[in-house]
Amino acid sequence: MSAATKRPRRGIRAAIRANVLVLGLGSLFTDFSSEMINPLLPLFFAGLAPVIGAAFWVGLSEGVAETTASMLKIFSGRISDRLHKRKSLVLAGYGVSSLARPAIALAALAWHVVALKFFDRVGKGLRTSPRDALIADSVDAGHRGLAFSFHRAMDHTGAVLGPLTAMALLYLWLGYARWGGVGGGVSAEEMHAMRVLFGVALVPGVIAVAVLALGVREIVPAAESGPGGTGEWRQLPRRFKLFVAIVSLFALGNSSDMFLLLYGHELFGWGLMPLILLWIALHVSKIVFSIPGGIVSDKLGRRPVIISGWIVYALIYLGLAVVAAEWAFWLLLIAYGFYYGMTEGAEKALVTDFVPSSQRGTAFGIYHGAIGLAALPASLLFGVFWEAIGPRVAFGIGAVLAGLAAVGLSALVSVDGARS
Repeated sequence: MSAATKRPRRGIRAAIRANVLVLGLGSLFTDFSSEMINPLLPLFFAGLAPVIGAAFWVGLSEGVAETTASMLKIFSGRISDRLHKRKSLVLAGYGVSSLARPAIALAALAWHVVALKFFDRVGKGLRTSPRDALIADSVDAGHRGLAFSFHRAMDHTGAVLGPLTAMALLYLWLGYARWGGVGGGVSAEEMHAMRVLFGVALVPGVIAVAVLALGVREIVPAAESGPGGTGEWRQLPRRFKLFVAIVSLFALGNSSDMFLLLYGHELFGWGLMPLILLWIALHVSKIVFSIPGGIVSDKLGRRPVIISGWIVYALIYLGLAVVAAEWAFWLLLIAYGFYYGMTEGAEKALVTDFVPSSQRGTAFGIYHGAIGLAALPASLLFGVFWEAIGPRVAFGIGAVLAGLAAVGLSALVSVDGARS
């Protein structure tokens, strides 16, 4: 019994090695920096672009950003495998992002923000795959799940600390009297406060790079036995290809979460503080539902859980299309976290279920690439529909696409006839 009681401690020590801890701290400080900025960008766009409209620029910015990151993830991991130097790519990625984000404080026009978000996401695309590979290299196969879970927990912690810090600094700067904004508009004082805050975000970003530069060690992974595989598209299972097509359809209706902030601003006239609280609540909701969603997907199967999550997403977007009360908006936000918890882990787990181990790297690259290619038109068209027809119609279109994707995945389950 004494050995059994010690085993979990050994497991924790084996999973959270020095590299894992340092990479976790790097992600914490990076998200600390980025989430001081992200929840304020819709309001910042509203102040920079009153003529064309913030929705268009939010859509363009997020579409370009996510597409860039997703496409680069495919290649950065392969490059790190060939060079056998993951740390240099990780540092380059974090460094680019840490410099690009705070530079938004200097933006005079909306397209300046779009360009800087592009470079921010170039950094994310460079670092993500090599970083995850470095985590895997640093621990043995039996402890990688805990190592990755610890890293995600550190990441989410930074995503909560950043907005909390921004809210505290803005409270000191603007005071409680500006809690709700002024007539739904963005004042010159608020614009100046946001610029100062964006500049302050440089500090945790620099700390992240310094921690990684000093603490991360390059690991030479032991050679693994087993068949390799060329990982060509034609060799991947047909079920996987159909799944990617269905996920791409869903992604076309899955616009950026930034639109939720912009919607709260336009619908209820919320100012800086409520929007930051909204962003914090969204992240907390994601954290709360993520682990239960993974447990349910392990017990009931991946596809039923994903289908349920997509249906919930469609219902949430339908709710957003008709919402009129603030309490209902907050309720929909909590449910939005439930959708994330049900689908994020289950989708990635389903990718591994569809393909053999020798093809998983290629499969994940195609999966992320497909979502990335859909991200640009998804957010850009959502912003165009928002400006041309109205946000309620835009949310309704997103709900329809999510519903069609749920039907498509249900059909795949029926044709497949296999348990997930």
